[in-house]
This record gives sequence, C-alpha cells and structure tokens, in this order.
Amino acid sequence: MSQLSIPELGKKLAHAGKLEMRPVCVYGADIVPCESVAVAKVNRCLSDAIFELSVNKDLPPIYMGMNMMEGVCPGGQSWLGYAPFDPHIKDFISTGSPEYRNGAAEYYKANPEIAERCIQAIGKLTPLGKYTVISGCDNLPFGDPGVKAIVCFGSAEQIRNLCGLVHFRSTKPFSSTVIPWGSGCANMITYPAGIAENTPENAAFVGPVDPTGNDRFPESHMLIGIPIKIARGMCEDLDDSFIMKKPTLAYPKKRKP
Repeated sequence: MSQLSIPELGKKLAHAGKLEMRPVCVYGADIVPCESVAVAKVNRCLSDAIFELSVNKDLPPIYMGMNMMEGVCPGGQSWLGYAPFDPHIKDFISTGSPEYRNGAAEYYKANPEIAERCIQAIGKLTPLGKYTVISGCDNLPFGDPGVKAIVCFGSAEQIRNLCGLVHFRSTKPFSSTVIPWGSGCANMITYPAGIAENTPENAAFVGPVDPTGNDRFPESHMLIGIPIKIARGMCEDLDDSFIMKKPTLAYPKKRKP
C-alpha cells in the first residue's frame, strides 16, 4: 500500500480529478492543533465550513469537540458523535409534529416511522477523538496524525472520474461507490471516516443528497468522501488507470454535439 504523505495524496487526487479546490482530510485528536480554528468561527453549518476550507486555501484547519459545540448546527454535532440526535428529528425531517417547532418539517422522509428506522440503521456514532479535525491535505507536512478520510469537491465530470478510479481495482461493481442518505457532513465525514457503526466497508461516498445546502453548494458540483485506505489505493493505481493512459477519454478536449 502507498506510503505517500498526506500532502502527496492530496496532490495526486487533485491531479487525478483536475480539481480546482483542494482535497481536505479528517482525523481525530486529543489536543487542538496549533493555528487551527473552531468550526463555529468559520460557519455554523459544518458542511459549509468544510466546503469553505476546500475553496479557501489560506484557511487553517478547523475543529470541533465535546466542549466546542456552541454555535454549530445540532445536526453536525450529532453526525460527528458528540451529541445524540434530538428525539424529534424523526418528525422534523419528515412530516412535522405540533410538539416541535410549531410543526416545522423538511419532508425528506415519507413519515416519522421511516425516518426513525433510517436513523437507527446507521448504528452507533462514535467520535474520532476528543476533537474532530478537518484540514487541507496541504496543511499536514509533518507526518500523518491518523487521517481517516479525504474529501474532494469537484464538477460532475471530475467526481465521475474519481469514482471510476475507485472502481479500477475493485471487484464489487455495486458497492465500491455509494450515494447514501444523510446530511452533507455525513457524506463528508461520518461515513468515509467510519464514525457510523454500520458504515459499509471498502466504499467511497458520493453526495451530498441533503437538499438543505442547495442554496449554497454549487449546483454543478458534487463531493466524494474517500476512506484513507481507498485513497491510497487510488493514488497507487493512478498511473496505470484510464486517467493517465487515456487522458482525453477522461477529460475530453472536444465534446460531441
């Protein structure tokens, strides 16, 4: 398996996907990294903060933890395993309840029962550490602090090609890349970093499918959350893959009308 450093992995994935935004990585820590900032100082929404981290290459690592949740969306707190889901979340994400926020509802699920069963199917959520840290891959020049996953943002074509690279050595055509239900931060962190007990093994996660952020997330873009083992395999396979052997197939210079 590849022994590339985290910055080198980020560069290779960015090259493979022709990414304009930098890949970011996720890991757990017992001590807040130097020169990092709390998620809430960047954005209340964890997903938005991670996207900003990818777009703004001058932004330092961001973090949140059990004692650093003020100002962060309750959903992000729960998806990272630091707080239980609100008992009324099943109502809020489905058809609403008069007992919660005057019946406010998002209609993401057909009814509260289906919503509850879906949440239960995710399994226990275990934090990566006292703190969860998200950093640009380029911000980790001095070794691997235990990175669990790398997240890439790109156009549909760029993410399609990275998915193809995931499949390069896989013998599982239906489960190597999946588009799971959940929040944006679930696609970015919870699933690829293995926080959720029932996360499928040996899979990369494409998204987001949560429409909550559609007014902020670019309509032409998607993301892929890649467990670190898969990311290393992708970089190891890159030179032998279609991306390098057939570059104009992966990224055509001319398009058919």
